[in-house]
Amino acid sequence: MNSTNNPAGALAGVRILDMATVLAAPMGATLCADHGADVVKLELPDGSDALRGLQPIKDGVPLWWKVGNRGKKGITLDVRQPRGREILLAMLGRFDVLVENFRTGTMDRWGLDIETLHRANPRLVVVRLTGFGQSGPYKARPGYARVFEAMSGFTNLTGEAGGPPLHSNFPIGDAVAGVFCAFAIASEMARLRGNPEALGREVDLAATEALIRILDPLPIEHEQLGLVRGHEGNRASYTAPSNMYISRDDVYFSLVASSNPIFKRLCEAIGQPELAANPRFQSNTARVQNLIALDGALCAWFRSHEFEDISARLEEGEIPFSKIFTVEDVENDPHFQARKVIVRLEDPECGSVAAPCIVPRIVGQEFPLPRSGPGVGEHNAEFYAQLGIEGEELERLRIDKII
Repeated sequence: MNSTNNPAGALAGVRILDMATVLAAPMGATLCADHGADVVKLELPDGSDALRGLQPIKDGVPLWWKVGNRGKKGITLDVRQPRGREILLAMLGRFDVLVENFRTGTMDRWGLDIETLHRANPRLVVVRLTGFGQSGPYKARPGYARVFEAMSGFTNLTGEAGGPPLHSNFPIGDAVAGVFCAFAIASEMARLRGNPEALGREVDLAATEALIRILDPLPIEHEQLGLVRGHEGNRASYTAPSNMYISRDDVYFSLVASSNPIFKRLCEAIGQPELAANPRFQSNTARVQNLIALDGALCAWFRSHEFEDISARLEEGEIPFSKIFTVEDVENDPHFQARKVIVRLEDPECGSVAAPCIVPRIVGQEFPLPRSGPGVGEHNAEFYAQLGIEGEELERLRIDKII
């Protein structure tokens, strides 16, 4: 199949079969598609992937699916049926990577254990993204992003002090695992490209471990200092000042002035240079130890001034800050507009749809925008013809609900 992405992308020529569902593992494959990989999305014939049922949905059209699976060709195949399994094994020689996220042991029960997959293609990289990994007491547990976030310690960092921990209104756990999935694929492709004799391997990616991995200082501060970091509202407990503040005209904004030079500039910007000279606030360590008193002074000043005045002072003082943006603010911001952060993907149903740009940017190279996610089995005829399956045979597979 022809790639839908720039053939000059770093992952051009990498062929990925994405048979995962919902969000985390498919996101990993999508990130690879953004950078040139040729990705085929495999679904069950009934189109029952849960991502097609998640909001937002407009007039029965699953909008998240369109952006979450962008840049992929779409086929259907029921690999649980003997003929479907046979077809899958026959097609694996066309791919470098297979991505799946079924509960540990599920593929084995379908007769698609790792040994069988590698007999079909010895150089195949099989990325298994599960909640808890391929081993351990929890390996067969079901999992969703909020479960990963809760078990990793991530959720315990969010919420008001003295109140309950809080989840974000977005599956951060899935997104983080998706980025690690793309990283795993890129790493394995680099290994295989460097050695034509190298064999494929199994990648055991646990979403909970991906979240734990990004929480670098938590284990060491617990071991060495006996601390268990918890939720402190919008205030950071490791650096100060770093908090969310509100202006007199009720505009919320986030501000970080944790280095000594920036803190000094902040104090000058708000007309209180004496704060920077106060021994309680002369270093980050001292400011953290006295952050309630420091934040009290800052909150009082910000609450007595209009945001327009605050913004002008902070910009002049080169203080890192931002109003709390909505998606509408993102779309209307001149910087994001100049960098074309929100792009439009061609879509057969909607004409085009808004989506985030390709990240990261490669200087000197302009990637063409991918098309939106495919319809259920949209590319069956094209794909299966390359396997010699077409005409009456293809129709029989459809009637038998194998594709």
